[in-house]
Amino acid sequence: MGEEVRKVLLRKLAKHGYWGGRHTAYDGLHHGFPKHLAKEVKEAADELMKEGILIAKPTSYGLHVSLNPKMKEAIEKIIGILE
Repeated sequence: MGEEVRKVLLRKLAKHGYWGGRHTAYDGLHHGFPKHLAKEVKEAADELMKEGILIAKPTSYGLHVSLNPKMKEAIEKIIGILE
């Protein structure tokens, strides 16, 4: 299930255009997922940040994240746009 959560999370961020300078709240990443997967979504996001696929942006109102434009090809491969 972990790979599927990563894939859905990346697809969701890409669909909404959260690349580079446009970011969203880390605490809100689990929205749209079933409640029992909230912890798994956070763990997937942490893993993606360690891999450099997600960029962390600390703000005065909390941590925000966006997709790393330099990793666009890898992200598209994960979500299935490129085969």
